[in-house]
Amino acid sequence: MIRFALRLAVTGGREAVARLAVITAAVAIGVGLLLSTLASINAVDSANRRPLWLDSGSAAPSATAAAPLLWRAHGDHYDGREIQEVDLAPTGPTSPVPPGLPRLPAAGEYYASPALARLLAATPADRLGDRFPGRLAGVIGDRALQSPDSLVAVIGRTRDGIEQLPDVRTVTAIATGLPEHCTDCPATGVRGDAMTLILSVVAGALIFPVVIFIGTATRLSAARREQRFAAMRLVGATPRQVALIAAVESTVAAAAGTLAGFGLYGLLRPVVATVPFTGMRFFTADLVLHPLQILAVALGVPAAAAAAARFALRRVTVSPLGVSRRVTPRPPRALRLLPLAAGLGELAWFVGRRPDTSGGQTAAYLSGFLTVMLGLVVAGPWLTMVVARAAALRTGRPATLIAVRRLADDPKAGFRAVSGLVLALFVTTATVAIIGTINANRGSLGGDRLTVAAVQYGALPGDPPMADRVPDGVLAGLRAAAGVRGVAVLHANPDRIGATPGEPDWATPALLLCSDLAQIPFVGHCAPGATVAAVPMSQVVDLWSKPEAQWPTAPLTPQAVAALPVQMLLADTDGSTAARERIRTAFTAAFPGQEGRTVGDWSTGQQRELAGWRQLANVVLLTTLPIAGCSLAVSVVAGLGDRKRPFAMLRLTGARLRTLRNVVALESAMPLLVVAAVAVGTGLLAAHLFLTSQMHYGLVMPGAGYFALVALGLVAALGIIAGTLPLLRRITGPEAARNG
Repeated sequence: MIRFALRLAVTGGREAVARLAVITAAVAIGVGLLLSTLASINAVDSANRRPLWLDSGSAAPSATAAAPLLWRAHGDHYDGREIQEVDLAPTGPTSPVPPGLPRLPAAGEYYASPALARLLAATPADRLGDRFPGRLAGVIGDRALQSPDSLVAVIGRTRDGIEQLPDVRTVTAIATGLPEHCTDCPATGVRGDAMTLILSVVAGALIFPVVIFIGTATRLSAARREQRFAAMRLVGATPRQVALIAAVESTVAAAAGTLAGFGLYGLLRPVVATVPFTGMRFFTADLVLHPLQILAVALGVPAAAAAAARFALRRVTVSPLGVSRRVTPRPPRALRLLPLAAGLGELAWFVGRRPDTSGGQTAAYLSGFLTVMLGLVVAGPWLTMVVARAAALRTGRPATLIAVRRLADDPKAGFRAVSGLVLALFVTTATVAIIGTINANRGSLGGDRLTVAAVQYGALPGDPPMADRVPDGVLAGLRAAAGVRGVAVLHANPDRIGATPGEPDWATPALLLCSDLAQIPFVGHCAPGATVAAVPMSQVVDLWSKPEAQWPTAPLTPQAVAALPVQMLLADTDGSTAARERIRTAFTAAFPGQEGRTVGDWSTGQQRELAGWRQLANVVLLTTLPIAGCSLAVSVVAGLGDRKRPFAMLRLTGARLRTLRNVVALESAMPLLVVAAVAVGTGLLAAHLFLTSQMHYGLVMPGAGYFALVALGLVAALGIIAGTLPLLRRITGPEAARNG
């Protein structure tokens, strides 16, 4: 029987071959996307493990015979990109060597990651290269880097030189895991649990339309196949034999599609590696699959296809006469709304009850969204039937009447054609609404036009001062740098002049000469006639723009202030990248051991997270809409093939071809427009519930670009429907009216 089923599957003529080809393609796309998503989740874990060596200075010393390694891990930035740096000085020949290095750099040498080496070669030295002493000794290997985009430098120092720098640690072994107590670890990596939640939602958003596409493809020539299987039943075939034949047909196509999907995944790996899900690209080698994942996909997809075929032929196995006589299916009931209500109810339940753990949040929100998506598919036929029945009472045109009557009689078939696009609209709406709201609440991270030009350098409040004084020649050189408008010296305030009683030490105001304050006008100004001002450190550290502020006068002479230690330097530039990085490099060269900061630096991590969200939204949009369009085209073509004899009979009785085209267009367009409106509204509601529960944000309605995208998607769908209408002339000729 299996051999007979195989012969039917591959020798059933052009129609059978076309059906197998479409099913194979649909399964291949789904498997390729599923494997790419699973590999991306695995890649996050791999990328997080490799840079953990940077945390060696935060780990507890281990008992080892290796000579200690003096270690200082710190950060820097260039044009909003984070640079991770480690200063090293060995105390003996057995000092441990970090991964990715052939040896420890000698004093006056440094190793750079490939991305940093390229940046150094392309950037003038006075903007970046002069921050690193000595010469470039080589590049850091991939096994020490989180991403091809990582900017990392390992710098060799003398023992005397490194001991003069702050936060120097003693390392006896290179860390291979995250330290147990880690408050200042430079390499905590991307939060794998959060990224797994994001990628799981993306996987669900991608796979649902693909499943619809596969289901639609498996129903190509469904009526013809049902009649053929019913005829087998009538001549003596048992239900088990019919089910076996159907399962073999679907399994052959699904197995071929699964194999092609693994090949498609191989082609997609280099492309997926370039998508910055975490804000940076993956190494292609990180995109790997675990054996259990390979086995589950390789066996699960064909098994699911066989089960789907068995389910699709339940009418044949129950009653072959029910198919051959074309009995009208039982109409759907309002109970189909329950899954949709359950999904929305689950999301609403967690408003004010957000789970504490990431695993709990994944289970809560992912299952809620997937239930809503399932609910839209289940409720779609009932909504289609209700609208069709209402329209039938208010129309008298032949084409409209035929279309709405057919939809009312078999709303499942009518909705099936547009179900993929409806899901794509839901996914698009929820994604755009969530991303837009997050951006609206977190996106203003770059400061205003005044503070983006500022560069802050030195010790933070509460830390020891950065220097006793700034030499006059150095200060004059800093102020003469190209693009620099002024440099102010912020002095420590050991006597807490101008401080509010009870405030912590880090809130103590800094003392500035009014002549210096005039060089950084975005901070504020002195009172008329004053020579020294007390400026709140929060104003300086956070780089708030407050040019109208008049700060209190400090009762000190300029000479007394100039004798106080220097806490920080603050520069105002013309706002160009060249000027900001030039003054930052000059600061670093003059006062090694400190860090320069701009508004764009501390927003880098948040901006990178937002960029990852936006990239994921683009992936969802660019993937689901084309798949939904393919599903719609296949479904309409399949419907035309199944109804070519009834349409041919109508043409023989005098119906015009234009009328039949209007029937087909209305049958597809009506459920599309009706359920699309429900999908958009549901997407906005689901996004609102998620944002309120998870992030405590109110929904920000999408802008005109979103509605233009929805309109464009609907117009494209209607265009796909219109593109299939010319087939009517070819398939409804007189020869199609014959029995056989």
